[in-house]
Amino acid sequence: MTVVIKWVSHACFKIKANEKTIYIDLEENSEVSEKADLIMATHSHLDHCDPDKIKQAMKEDTVIVAPKDCAPKIGTNVKALKPGEEATVDNIKVKAVEAYNVRRFRSPGTPFHPRDFGVGYVITAEGKTIYHAGDTDFIPEMQQLGPIDVALLPSGGHYTMDNPEAADAAIAINPGIVIPMHRWDTNPEEFKKKIEANSHVKVVLLQKGEEYKLT
Repeated sequence: MTVVIKWVSHACFKIKANEKTIYIDLEENSEVSEKADLIMATHSHLDHCDPDKIKQAMKEDTVIVAPKDCAPKIGTNVKALKPGEEATVDNIKVKAVEAYNVRRFRSPGTPFHPRDFGVGYVITAEGKTIYHAGDTDFIPEMQQLGPIDVALLPSGGHYTMDNPEAADAAIAINPGIVIPMHRWDTNPEEFKKKIEANSHVKVVLLQKGEEYKLT
């Protein structure tokens, strides 16, 4: 069986698994090419949770998994998960994990993404495990994720990890494959070079609209 991971835009990915379509972090520039069985949002910021795009991707039985504060924004029922909680949707297991800033602050003492605001997700489907980190710095909980086949890590800096920090996170998580996202205009080659010099993790650099097939 093959799991197909497509980088749509920013932190948005479309995943095809178990004959189901999953979108994560739909935002205004995300192309919705087909309706979703499962939509996930890591937090309520508009560049990760755009209500218009979510409605465009929804069908009658679409399940939405997101932090609780996304529900009023989306305007429909949301299966809210806190870090450590799990849900199963059509044989796809979703576990929420921690995602927060420890280095990047809106003002002194006020992080852009405080603890308990957003989450990351570990998705298990067809025997494969995909980690979408959400908006986060390199945090200790990343070393407790367990085996990960593909890690999707933000690397653009300012609001999240930058390339060097994201590379450190990838080395610590030790997935089979890592794909950088939330890159802004940074050069992912810096990320790739550091990882390949210090680990056996395979780095896949996607352009928007490209996909990776995980077999």
